Amino acid sequence: MPGPEDTEPRGEPAAPAAALTGALEAIGTAAYVVDEEGHVIAVNARAQQLLVRPAERLLGRDAHDLLHRDAHGHPLPRSQCRMRQAFHDRRTAQADEDWFECGDGTLLPVSWVITPYDAGDGEAGTLVLLHARQAPEPARSQGPGTAAGPMPELQRLALLAETTARLTSTLDVEETLRRLTELVVPRLADWVVVDLITERDEVWRTAVVHAEGEGLVRHEDLQGPMPPVPAQSPMPLSRALRGVASALAGPRTYQRAPDSGIAVEQRRLFEATGIRSAVIAPIRSTRAVLGALTLGRAKDPVDFSTADLPLIEDIARRAGLALDNARLYQRQRKVAETMQNHLLPQLPQVPGLQMTARYLPAPDASQVGGDWYDAFSLSDGATALAVGDVVGHDLEAAAGMAQLRNMLRAYAWAHKEPPSRIVDRLDEAIMHITDVSMATMIFARIEERDDGHWELSWTNAGHPPPLLISHDGLARFLTDGHGILLGTGVRTPRTDASAVLPPGSTLLLYTDGLIEAPGHTLDEGLHRLSRHAASLAHRPLASLTDQVLRRVRHDRNDDDVALLAVRAPADT
Repeated sequence: MPGPEDTEPRGEPAAPAAALTGALEAIGTAAYVVDEEGHVIAVNARAQQLLVRPAERLLGRDAHDLLHRDAHGHPLPRSQCRMRQAFHDRRTAQADEDWFECGDGTLLPVSWVITPYDAGDGEAGTLVLLHARQAPEPARSQGPGTAAGPMPELQRLALLAETTARLTSTLDVEETLRRLTELVVPRLADWVVVDLITERDEVWRTAVVHAEGEGLVRHEDLQGPMPPVPAQSPMPLSRALRGVASALAGPRTYQRAPDSGIAVEQRRLFEATGIRSAVIAPIRSTRAVLGALTLGRAKDPVDFSTADLPLIEDIARRAGLALDNARLYQRQRKVAETMQNHLLPQLPQVPGLQMTARYLPAPDASQVGGDWYDAFSLSDGATALAVGDVVGHDLEAAAGMAQLRNMLRAYAWAHKEPPSRIVDRLDEAIMHITDVSMATMIFARIEERDDGHWELSWTNAGHPPPLLISHDGLARFLTDGHGILLGTGVRTPRTDASAVLPPGSTLLLYTDGLIEAPGHTLDEGLHRLSRHAASLAHRPLASLTDQVLRRVRHDRNDDDVALLAVRAPADT
C-alpha cells in the first residue's frame, strides 16, 4: 500500500509567486498556503524544516492526505478533520492538539491556525501556521489583555498575516479602512476609530465604528473634521498624530482641563461611545504619519494593557503602508485621468448627425492607458472619425495617444486622400517621430451624399470592427478594410471599405476593453456587444451609449474603454 510519499502531486506544481513566498518567509513561523482545492502552492523554509520535507515534496500535493494523521499515526478521515471543515467554510480556526506526519515517518504533535489568504492574481487560498508542541497545551484566551495574558503568539501571527493579506490586496482607501475595521472589531475591541491626516495637513475623523450584535455600525455623527494637531500636547491622540508613540487611554485621560480642540473632541468621543479602555497608535508609512488608530473597549470588562501595544502597533503599521499605497495609487490615477480627459476632444457639431462619446478608465489598473477617440471636420467638408488603442497602460501610453491623435489630425487635414493613405502616412512616421511602439485604430470619413444619405468610408489597422445597427435592430460588423496594426515596420497595402448608413442607424466605434474579459473569447465579446446594441437601437443615442457600456463591459475587465457613437438622420 503506497505511503504519502508515493502519491503523485497534482500535475506539475507551478512555482509560487516570489511575493507569496517572501511573505511566508517574513511571518516568523512554519507556514504554507494551499489553494481552493487544498493543494500546497507555497511553503516557507521553517515549514520545510519542521515537516522534514523539502518544497518539491510539498508543492502540488494535497496537504490533508500528505500530512494529517490521528494520534496513532493513521490517515485522518476528512470528515473528522477540524482544519478541513474550517478550510471549506473559508473561516479562521485553530487547534492546540493535532498530529502531522513528517517526511522521515515520525509523528509530529502540532498546534495550528488557519485563515483565508489572498494568494495573488485573484486566487483564494488558505494560510496555515504551525507550531510544534511538546505536550498538550491548556486552553488559551481568545483575545489580548485578558487575565490569561496577551494574545498567544500563534494567534498574533495569524492575525498579522491576515491583516497583511487583506490590506495589501486593495488600492482603494475606503476599502482599506473597511477591511481594517473588520479585522479588529470585534476581535480586539468594541470600537474602532480612525483619524487621518489629509494632504493639506488637516485631521479628519474618517471612521467611528461599533460592533453591535453580528454587525458593525458606523457612527457618522462622530465623524468629520478635527481641530489642528497641537505641537507640544502630551495627550495620547495628539502624540499619535505627531507619530511620537502609542499609548493607553481612558475617560479619565480626557477629564482634565483640555489643552487643545482635539482633546475636547476626544472627551466627546469617550462620553458618546462609553469606551472605558483604549489603545491609540500612530498610523505611519515609510514616508509620513498618516493618522491614528484608536481601539476601544466599552463592554469588555478587561482593560487594555501595555502587553497589547506591540500587536496594535503592528496592525497600525501595516494599515499605514496599505493606506499610503492606496493614496499614491489614487493620486497617480487622478493625474493620469486628468491628463487623459484633457487630451480627449470635444465632438464637432455636424448638421444632420448625432454624435456622442464616452471614455471609461480602467477600474483596477494602476494607471490609465492609451485608448482614445476623435472626431473633427476635414478641409473638404467631410467629418473624420477615429478610435484607437496605443499599447500600454500608463502615462507614457496616454502621451503616445496624444502624439498619434495630433499627427492623424494634421495628415487628414492637409491631404485630401482616402483613409487608407492617411493611415499609411501615419504608420510610416510613427516609429521615427513618436514614442509609440504599436497601436491599433480605425480611421473613417463620413459625408452626406447627393441623395441625402450618409456614407462611411474607412480603413482598419488591427482594430475590432465597427458595429452598424439599423433603426429596426439589425446589427452587423463592418469587417472589410482590415489591415495590419501600426508600428510593426511591415509595409503591406491597406485597403478602404465603404458603406451607406441606413436612415436612423447607429454606428459604434470602440476599443477592445469593451468586448474583452478574462475567461471569454473575443467572439463571445463581439456577440454580447451585437446583441445588446441591437436591443437598444430605439433608445436616444446618449442612453444607448451608456447602456452599452453598462451591459457589455465585463466587471472583471481591467482595461479602459473608448466608445464613439454616431447616428444618421431618420427619414422625414
